[in-house]
Amino acid sequence: MPIVTLPDGSTRSYDAPVSPATIAADIGPGLAKAAMLAVVDGQEWDMTREIEADSSLELLTAKDDTILATIRHDAAHVMAEAVLELYPETQVTIGPSIENGFYYDFHRETAFNEEDLAAIEARMHKIVDRDEPIIRNVWTRDEAVAFYKQNNEPFKIELVEAIPAGETVTFYQQGDFIDLCRGPHLASTGRMGHSFKLMSVAGAYWRGDSNRPMLQRIYGTAWRTEKELNAYLHMLEEAEKRDHRKLGKQLGFFHLQEEATGSVFWHPSGWTIYREIESYMRRRLEEGGYDEVKTPQLVDRALWEASGHWDKFRENMFTAEAEDDRTLALKPMNCPCHVQIFRQGIKSYRDLPLRMAEFGSCHRNEPSGALHGIMRVRAFTQDDAHIFCTEDQITSESVIFCELLQSIYADFGFEDIRVKFSDRPEVRAGEDDVWDRAESALTDACDAAELETVLNPGEGAFYGPKLEFVLRDAIGRDWQCGTLQVDFVLPDRLDAEYVAEDGARHRPVMLHRAILGSLERWIGIIIEQYSGRMPPWLAPTQVVVASITDSANGYAEQVTEAFCAAGMRASSDLRNEKISYKVREHSVMKVPYILAVGGREEEAGTVALRRLGSNEQQVIPMQEALAMLRGESLPPDLARCAAMACLLYTSDAADEGLVVDLGG
Repeated sequence: MPIVTLPDGSTRSYDAPVSPATIAADIGPGLAKAAMLAVVDGQEWDMTREIEADSSLELLTAKDDTILATIRHDAAHVMAEAVLELYPETQVTIGPSIENGFYYDFHRETAFNEEDLAAIEARMHKIVDRDEPIIRNVWTRDEAVAFYKQNNEPFKIELVEAIPAGETVTFYQQGDFIDLCRGPHLASTGRMGHSFKLMSVAGAYWRGDSNRPMLQRIYGTAWRTEKELNAYLHMLEEAEKRDHRKLGKQLGFFHLQEEATGSVFWHPSGWTIYREIESYMRRRLEEGGYDEVKTPQLVDRALWEASGHWDKFRENMFTAEAEDDRTLALKPMNCPCHVQIFRQGIKSYRDLPLRMAEFGSCHRNEPSGALHGIMRVRAFTQDDAHIFCTEDQITSESVIFCELLQSIYADFGFEDIRVKFSDRPEVRAGEDDVWDRAESALTDACDAAELETVLNPGEGAFYGPKLEFVLRDAIGRDWQCGTLQVDFVLPDRLDAEYVAEDGARHRPVMLHRAILGSLERWIGIIIEQYSGRMPPWLAPTQVVVASITDSANGYAEQVTEAFCAAGMRASSDLRNEKISYKVREHSVMKVPYILAVGGREEEAGTVALRRLGSNEQQVIPMQEALAMLRGESLPPDLARCAAMACLLYTSDAADEGLVVDLGG
């Protein structure tokens, strides 16, 4: 006789086990129709599965984002059913929901092709239209093994035999298709709707083992509505157009090659972007009170063992054997080396907080299959910093950091930022009471910084909890870049200490923090954010001065020299080509400003300005163009300084004859 407690605190009593579907119908016909999944005592639950004991109940509808994972899981089963109906010789293996979609791995001698995918997708629509009930069954392990042996399904037999003897297993059936599955699922195939599409087929080894059979993995995407599906497909089209690998090659920013797998060959244009970002970050860090340092690339394994990184990251480290039989490792991160700098000399509480920054060159032996353009590489530079502080300073330092991070993201055009709170992982260093203090301190810092966070359970670093800053780009994709980690463990392991006000020695707290993450990945993100059309302050070439006739070549060179002297990245195009051809070519290379000059412009001392993306032309005096474009091309932080200098000049210093250099 279960008593069911609803989210509003009300209860309903029943004389026998009752399904969430029955409870929804008791509440009202509208909810009975809308409810798609139940949450019973915090566990997702089929609408038809009976509740046998006192429980809390929440009913989920299509409005709940969590329903998407179940829709995608249903889609995987519907796809498997469609494949078996069309190609009955196929064996199904594993088919989960994943981010934005689902997949299923199949064993079949003949490879699936594009025509097969179209046929499978069409059959999936028919199965949805059939609205087959999805029925949950509980079998014993032996019954499951016997079923799969009878059907000659060795892959499923292996999965079931891995389950401990005596345990029960759940199966879900729709039509003639039966699959081993934990669930839950929607009540019928029709509830998932028609907002899905099969995307691709790829190879995948059984259980991820290259010594096991090769399977065929069909990927699909599924959503609640056609609007959501179309928006996702549009995003994929935009992402393909914006692919940093394609644009990087087209615009001559960088290239990658097998002889240096996972490392970037920066070309002059790309290296200009890199240096501009590094210079900008260096100015912001200096303004924020950071001291920049540089630490060694090769470090003895003894330090990595002491820090705990050797056990945690050894397989991702590149190592070298020195002639004195010492094992050295290329550093995969900077934090242990920063502690070594902190430990030099006696530190007082008056020295804290100590903010130590490094553009640290790091190396990690990432699997070749995980490498992706310049966004996932083996050699990269972190905009890394560590703040050594007292426990009382955690909140204030965290607030200062969060404000700096948000300001920097805004300068790059990112305003939509989400924050994940990642708490203690299963495998970690430090005692529980230390983690309690660290998590409490980080929670207090979030409150003080007025950050709304989403819990990311078990995803903290092995030495402390962390905040993960996720920014959303122009086409709706999320990128996790910045982090802030509270660490009581590493200073203790590496014997860092300071003299407190009471004269005793104490361990500092170490705040690990990054804003961009790695410069390589950040550049890949902003290339895609701007479709290669970089903001003027980051554009490798900011201005091209193109002559209309050969007789204007001299004037074009004079204009170019003036812009270069003002600190802009300018070049001249004196080729014997039509001006329309020059404009088109430099527009393809995404140059922000093109200045066309001919005889009339030379005589009047003007330029014909065309901005990237505009067909309009503006004829203005050359010096006016220089001042205007120079102001538009300043990095955001210098532009703010120039604006402040101009304000000071006009308000306070005009009659004192103060000269302000707005060129930076």
